[in-house]
Amino acid sequence: MSLLSKKHRPVIGVTVSRKSGWRIYPLMKLSLWIAGARSVRWQSGSEKVDLNAVDGVIIGGGDDIAPTLYGGELRMGVRLDPDRDALEKAVLEGAFEKRLPILGICRGSQMLNIVLGGNLHQDAYRVYDSKQYKTILPRKCVNVTPDSLLYRTTRQAQVYVNALHSQAVDRLGDQLRVAARDSGGMIQAIERTTDPFAMGVQWHPEHLFYRRAHRRIFAALAQAARAHAAQVGQIAAAEEEASVEAALYASDA
Repeated sequence: MSLLSKKHRPVIGVTVSRKSGWRIYPLMKLSLWIAGARSVRWQSGSEKVDLNAVDGVIIGGGDDIAPTLYGGELRMGVRLDPDRDALEKAVLEGAFEKRLPILGICRGSQMLNIVLGGNLHQDAYRVYDSKQYKTILPRKCVNVTPDSLLYRTTRQAQVYVNALHSQAVDRLGDQLRVAARDSGGMIQAIERTTDPFAMGVQWHPEHLFYRRAHRRIFAALAQAARAHAAQVGQIAAAEEEASVEAALYASDA
């Protein structure tokens, strides 16, 4: 398959929180524009989501997901957003039905796992010996799984990421594999093994648009979205994007 034309700017629907979307969405929009895509903003309480108007989906970060969605128990002192949970669950189910490519960011990665039948650690730092960070700066080092699409996309065995989460993926959902873990063994990225393209990262790459490895995550989604519009293989398109960019990077070195 020849590389799809970069002249086509696919449209990506982006879900954000009602309370923090005002500051997060502009970073998503910028990251997607750099990747050659356009974006539309979705949040609970706003206009009806139209999956027919987009070529791909991003499920953004925010509050914890209600444990009732995956068989967990409610705990005191945890911020939940049931309206957003319902919205994003419906968006993901509709996206899979329409075979739209998906990128999950932080809680979006967790929601992706839940919709595919997995579950979460509600307090992941009680389970893993992982150092907890609460920063948008790239201070946490994660190990990218060899032979993963994420590895070929970022071209790095280790990436430095930010960290704002307390929950993490426990049991993997259907057709998902681990794409990265931190030094304590906590899952930090997941990816689907068959089309449609679906990748989830536990960090916030939209805050790290100044770093090439994180920009390339958005580029992979954009290329998968072009493939969806052209009705060709999405993961194959993302793989080709990664290989072509790797060749260009090597020629510049």
